[in-house]
Amino acid sequence: MSTAELLKTPLYDWHKAHGGRLVEFGGWSMPVQYSTIVEEHEAVRKRAGLFDIGHMGRLRFDGPDALTWLQRVTTNDVSKLPPGRIQYSLVCNEDGGVIDDVLVYHLTDGDGYGLVCNASNRQRVVEQFEAHRDGADAELADSTLDTCMIAVQGPNALSTVRSVFDGPPLGEQKYYSHTSGLVLGTDASVSRTGYTGEDGFELIVHRDVAEAAWLALLEAGLGRGIRPCGLGARDTLRFEAAMPLYGHELLESTNPYAVGLGMFVKPEKGTFVGRDALIALKDAPGAARIGLKLRGRRIARQGSTVLRDGAPIGTVTSGTFSPTLQQALAMATVSPEAPPIGAELVVDVRGTPEPAEVVELPFYRRPRPS
Repeated sequence: MSTAELLKTPLYDWHKAHGGRLVEFGGWSMPVQYSTIVEEHEAVRKRAGLFDIGHMGRLRFDGPDALTWLQRVTTNDVSKLPPGRIQYSLVCNEDGGVIDDVLVYHLTDGDGYGLVCNASNRQRVVEQFEAHRDGADAELADSTLDTCMIAVQGPNALSTVRSVFDGPPLGEQKYYSHTSGLVLGTDASVSRTGYTGEDGFELIVHRDVAEAAWLALLEAGLGRGIRPCGLGARDTLRFEAAMPLYGHELLESTNPYAVGLGMFVKPEKGTFVGRDALIALKDAPGAARIGLKLRGRRIARQGSTVLRDGAPIGTVTSGTFSPTLQQALAMATVSPEAPPIGAELVVDVRGTPEPAEVVELPFYRRPRPS
């Protein structure tokens, strides 16, 4: 895909003018970094980081059968989701393979629902819903190109977003909840969510005010150590928090139980796509996800073979040198007889055997307020 064919968020010109190194990601031209990934990573862990996540898909469901339709296509129980709350869920195929992991929002303006999906899977998710409409009296609207999504993450995220948001008190907002208000006098949705392992917020505004909102957040965070961050830091942050990334931990050939996401599958709610296959997979997922701490500093990339007693037992799905923990770490999918915490394994890193120890996930948990 040529650069001209890539989709661009309303913040593209700002990224280009301010040193953002732009790369293709999920069909979009997105900034991977402005300075260094480590500097941006540390800003989020210690202060605040500002991310353009406008590439994420944003769908809306309205109508009498919106709930029924969502129940039919997603694995979690949407009926348990009260207005103003958000639910992590999965869209699976008939075999129980993950088409995408998504967030479902029970909206507060009317009785509709929102859904945020991965950029690269947006069309696939829409097609899956349309394939399983089954006469549902509901509308699906894709607002991805009409809006922008901005994330503020880190210990100073609350004070930064509070400075620009005119609406219900954000300090009282629970994790995985959302509210509506105004940013710069225009409608904005603010959710207490993120993909970094830190406290933070994600804002959705109309594309026409996206750059003004971005600049207002930068100015509000100026004395709080905020800095713009790219997808590179977003990846190392989510990795430390052991959050799965589609294309790495998740594939359409992956079932939720094989990667520790079985808690988001609710067969008891009734019929949904993939239910029968997932019931069968619950007790025989075929694989397990583990965390690895490598003894050396070399990085085990996706696809590296994991061995136990000289025999292959799985492959690395993500690996990096953790900026926070100063340790080479990896996540891997291995045979279902997963080795226990503390077990000694070997990872084949580009032909060199690297000793590794099985460790608990996540690698990083943010400190709780005292």
